[in-house]
Amino acid sequence: MASAFVAGSDRPEKTVIRAGFMPLTDCASLVMASVLGLDDKYGIKLELARQHSWSGMRDRLLQGEIDAAHVLYGLLYGVENGIGTAPTRMAALMNLSRNGQAITLSRALAHARVTDLDSLAAAMRKSARRFTFAHTFPTGNHAMFLYYWLAAGGIDPVRDAQVVTVPPSQMAENLAAGHMDGFCAGEPWSARAQMDGSGYTVATSQDIWHDHPGKALGTTAAFADAHPHACRALVAAVLEAGRWLDASEEHRDAAAEILSSPAYVNADRRAIAARLHGEYDDGLGRRWLDPDPVRFFADGDANFPYLSDGMWFMTQHRRWGLLRHDVDYAAVAARVNRVDLYRDAAALAGVPVPTDLMRRSVLMDGKVWDGTNPDGYISSFPIRRPALAGA
Repeated sequence: MASAFVAGSDRPEKTVIRAGFMPLTDCASLVMASVLGLDDKYGIKLELARQHSWSGMRDRLLQGEIDAAHVLYGLLYGVENGIGTAPTRMAALMNLSRNGQAITLSRALAHARVTDLDSLAAAMRKSARRFTFAHTFPTGNHAMFLYYWLAAGGIDPVRDAQVVTVPPSQMAENLAAGHMDGFCAGEPWSARAQMDGSGYTVATSQDIWHDHPGKALGTTAAFADAHPHACRALVAAVLEAGRWLDASEEHRDAAAEILSSPAYVNADRRAIAARLHGEYDDGLGRRWLDPDPVRFFADGDANFPYLSDGMWFMTQHRRWGLLRHDVDYAAVAARVNRVDLYRDAAALAGVPVPTDLMRRSVLMDGKVWDGTNPDGYISSFPIRRPALAGA
């Protein structure tokens, strides 16, 4: 395959890119960029490294053991702002996906007739014990979606529940062992819990925030600054892979087969394929075809690093007291989200680019988020940390 870079100043500064990924369905575009040889097209070679936890991924990225990663959007912003670690300048090169995560509750709760958020809230109010819920990383997407969902039902996730961190691939087995009442994680681990009977899907992440950002393709700012052409090549290759994934059901079937192997997700192909296609079974008898399942491309709109997406995670970090000081949300997002690199890469791959850096979203509680008033948005939530509530 002929390289998109022929010679000169646009040649990648580094041709072998070590990229970390977690065993999750939404690593698909990174994996397929390698499997389909799209990396070669842009003059680079992807060396994929399977990781076991998000904290391990973060540490290897910061130590330079990997160059880039399939990573939680919220994790990048947590590191940028020094939450749980020394602050380090980070770079979000693109969004890898949207939608396709889920909240799962235990089969024991189904037996107690807990089938939705309202009945969960009622059961928690009546119980003498604190329910335990798991997410995958303290500042990550799943923690923020879980907190948002619980709070929308009147449950303070910090005061009213015990929250623990568990690697995504260990969620289903810990639920089956009775170590938790529920979890929020990426697929196929919610589907796995539903298939093995240990849990049921009570909400999808697209129920919480329609067309929410998924994982990011992230790196350190130092790496992006030193290797801009390599980053553009990487983004262009992954964009092409996302376009391939969204092009047909047959392509998603092929991807499910590849992802199911021990080298990647190491899970039942059926669990991966069903929700890749938007085919949901909640484990309680409801089956549906979701019109808004995981997307890897959506004509490029799923990939654009909107500043408002990064800002939203910071508003939730501030809401829950993880971010302990006010920041200039727009300025931080403009620094982290490398829109300039993305635009160049999109031009290489022939992908359209939105003109606006912000987008408007309506979340499950009817609140509108468009990035225009972060402080007002945070203060509008009745459930948030006391320091932010004026107590």
